[in-house]
Amino acid sequence: MTFTDCIHPELLKALAQAGHGSNILIADGNFPADIGVPERAAKVFLNYAPNKPLVPEVLETVTKLVNVESALVAVRDDGKDTPIMDEFRSLLPEGTPLEKVGRWDFRAACMAPETGLLIQTGDLRLYGCILLTVGIRTE
Repeated sequence: MTFTDCIHPELLKALAQAGHGSNILIADGNFPADIGVPERAAKVFLNYAPNKPLVPEVLETVTKLVNVESALVAVRDDGKDTPIMDEFRSLLPEGTPLEKVGRWDFRAACMAPETGLLIQTGDLRLYGCILLTVGIRTE
């Protein structure tokens, strides 16, 4: 048994296998897990009920386990932030770049070969996904 904020064996394994430059997608409940990431990407399904767990809850745990170099999110067609954006900003380590792109550019980024892990949540909020790039370990 580990003494970390995460006790999910599959998630711990997948996070341990992610290296510098790997992408980790924390997906909302509407994201198409079967076709939205490369076929070889590990998939961990945490979605057990509508809005359980929420993307920010998973993000909070993941940021305690890996160094996040940068993050990418999709924005609405009108370019305005959604309420979840404030949660992302507050949970990402200070100074982490948070890039905003259109929905289809975001989907293309999720399909990049660097995406090695999809964590599916039950979060039903629109534009609730966040794509993290793993940084280097310095300690």
